[in-house]
Amino acid sequence: MGRTTAPATLRGADDVLGALLDFADEVRSGTSYLLVGHSAGAYYAQAMAARRPTQVAGLALVCPLLPALRDVPEHRVVTGSGEIGDEVFRSYFVVQTPEMLERYERLVAPAAALVDQAALERISERWALSPDDAPAYPGPTLVVAGRLDSTVGYAAAADLVDRHPHASLAVVDDAGHALPHEQPALLRALVAEWLERVERATWPRPGGLSGPG
Repeated sequence: MGRTTAPATLRGADDVLGALLDFADEVRSGTSYLLVGHSAGAYYAQAMAARRPTQVAGLALVCPLLPALRDVPEHRVVTGSGEIGDEVFRSYFVVQTPEMLERYERLVAPAAALVDQAALERISERWALSPDDAPAYPGPTLVVAGRLDSTVGYAAAADLVDRHPHASLAVVDDAGHALPHEQPALLRALVAEWLERVERATWPRPGGLSGPG
């Protein structure tokens, strides 16, 4: 997803998770860290927190990809004509205003050229993580989903409230999988409240909070 080419050893979700855990172990320097993930990133963040609960100060999942997806709605535009931008923009954003198109062209589209398609194809063949007996992360958790998310839906995300004992859930109307772009002010407010809960949390974790991870 960036300028670093994925090595051939990354052949599935378990390999990606292992690389992420190794990276976190290497850079945390004995301090706890925050985990924030969007889409597939949220899938991995949830697994990382479950495997390293005492090292994770807080977990935030935005439009999470989950194995038990259900009730995924069809794509529907709620603002705009649906006739601007390229096909990716029109099929991804539910808010299709000139301002949102500018944001897409500035922040989203440039990354397309950096995608390692060969690695994605390898990993997608084994995209589901192996079953693990680790309990769900018990610390401060935030789950944010777009009600109109035609990629992963919101129903499976809502189930996470029953798994995570200290989870807040927000299902945001007029937002799809591009929720961070379509509802940035609301997401900032939700993240700010989550950070306050992280600061108040008292469950054991070594060291201090090192900052966003």
